[in-house]
Amino acid sequence: MKTSTLENHSVKPHISNNILPTATAGSLPKPSWLAEPEALWSPWKLDGQELIDGKHDALRVSLHEQQQAGIDIVSDGEQTRQHFVTTFIEHLTGVDFENRKTVKIRDRYDASVPTVVGPVSRPKSVFVEDAKILRQQTDKPIKWALPGPMTMIDTLFDDHYKSREKLAWEFAKILNQEAKELEAAGVDIIQFDEPAFNVFFDDVNDWGIACLERAIEGLKCETAVHICYGYGIKANTDWKKTLGSQWRQYEETFPKLQKSNIDIISLECHNSHVPIELLELIRGKKVMVGAIDVATDTIETPEEVANTLREALKYVDADKLYPCTNCGMAPLSRDVARGKLNALSAGAEIIRRELSASKL
Repeated sequence: MKTSTLENHSVKPHISNNILPTATAGSLPKPSWLAEPEALWSPWKLDGQELIDGKHDALRVSLHEQQQAGIDIVSDGEQTRQHFVTTFIEHLTGVDFENRKTVKIRDRYDASVPTVVGPVSRPKSVFVEDAKILRQQTDKPIKWALPGPMTMIDTLFDDHYKSREKLAWEFAKILNQEAKELEAAGVDIIQFDEPAFNVFFDDVNDWGIACLERAIEGLKCETAVHICYGYGIKANTDWKKTLGSQWRQYEETFPKLQKSNIDIISLECHNSHVPIELLELIRGKKVMVGAIDVATDTIETPEEVANTLREALKYVDADKLYPCTNCGMAPLSRDVARGKLNALSAGAEIIRRELSASKL
């Protein structure tokens, strides 16, 4: 297992030739021939082998659009999954998707979810074949997102373990199996999506971060945790309105995350009410700073992106700053997402030039 000293992290080579390498948090819009556009959980429009081929075609299109926009660390855009949590769970034993219950997800909104009815296990890899296809298509560093243990248990009804913590530890072991196979397939960064970390603070500090460290145990590639305020859907935007003028949720978990084995922390920043000085709490970590708002169709200007990055650089060393999106962009139109990717790249380039000039 990795040691938890920050010195150990500093010896890892920089993952991109660029300083301030750009990335996306996760999902990108799907083509209209594959799934209903601008919607979450949209049903597939293909089936059988056509669906398999269509997903991989969409992956290639998504990669092309990232590369055209100049994104440095690319992903699959989550083209092969309907949802960032449930698609992984669908491949596990012990979960009954016919036996559904209504639960309140992240203490925010009700959703119909599958039920854990027996011991959970992973009979075979879930995303590894997709990751191999992505790896074959590009020489750029690639990042792959997996759901985090705590967010997984928050998207289920548990009728077997009767313990959120016990189920989370089981998921952590399963995620570790998948992560090791993704690493072997050539993935450079494995990201765990944990929006639940912004809600269940006591559990996060008591066992949530420890579960996450179990999920990354033995990995040699870079690891990241993505913690945001959610997609730009009504349930999330309504919740944000209740959080007041300052969103200080990160303050609850950053101190312990700073001491964890996770290499990169991915967070929401642009157009949010997160006090930028909270980044000081994770000083020494690499930070994917969300400089693109995914809850609006308004496309940022490069200068707006640059302003967010300038503020972040007060608390994050330049060699540890990765400009990113706040969250996934699946609910946005392809044109809007494309524009936002271009703005992210252009804004990062403004800051690169400023940093180069400052060294002269």
